[in-house]
Amino acid sequence: MKVSYVVTYDICNPKRLRAVFNLMKGYGEHLQYSVFRCDLSDMGRAKLKGELVQVLDMRVDQVMFIDLGPADGRAAVAIETIGRGWIPEARGAVIV
Repeated sequence: MKVSYVVTYDICNPKRLRAVFNLMKGYGEHLQYSVFRCDLSDMGRAKLKGELVQVLDMRVDQVMFIDLGPADGRAAVAIETIGRGWIPEARGAVIV
């Protein structure tokens, strides 16, 4: 079962910031500057955390995971916006 997370980060160095952004692009949907929505299994979440630890300076950087619940449940309507609306990415088969 996948769980939806809002993942937000505050990175103090431009090089690490780019590295975290590029890493996050592989795991979820970019919502705002340092905010992603990610649907992750337990294994995917552990893998992402492991990769982040390799990039972060644990003394000054921060990544926050906010659990929205099951990806196929309430998480689909858990994000509310004021102003420009948020439209979830269409998810479908990927042909390689």
